[in-house]
Amino acid sequence: MSKVPLTARGAEKLREELNHLKYSERPRIITAIAEARAHGDLKENAEYHAAREQQSFVEGRIKDIEGKLSNAQVIDVTSMPNNGRVIFGATVDLVDLETDEEITYRIVGEDEADIKQGLLSVQSPFARALIGKEAGDVAAVDAPGGIRELEIAGVKYL
Repeated sequence: MSKVPLTARGAEKLREELNHLKYSERPRIITAIAEARAHGDLKENAEYHAAREQQSFVEGRIKDIEGKLSNAQVIDVTSMPNNGRVIFGATVDLVDLETDEEITYRIVGEDEADIKQGLLSVQSPFARALIGKEAGDVAAVDAPGGIRELEIAGVKYL
């Protein structure tokens, strides 16, 4: 299986979620299952079935996160020399040439992407159009609404 790029911040968030699931949620669910079992007949025990369903979800999420972390190539952009080029993990300040709107995105791994928080997936057409460019360059992005031209105002390695 190939390595998947992940920022240092994204890897830390996944580790925090994994620890929460393993050391808070898992014991809570085990206790809930034990309490539901104590109530008797398991066939008609809604609490028991709900707790087992939660357990299944949590165990699946734990396996998912462990798989992602084992296949992750953690990239810490702050340790790289800042040559002004847009790379994975960089924070990019953009200006839409048509509307003069200023936008800031950080290029992150696919699992970290959240456009509402300005986290742009490295797999997205926007990110692919920006990678390798530097401040002052114009990137033409084929967006659903047509071609958008974005000028790179600045590149930061945070």
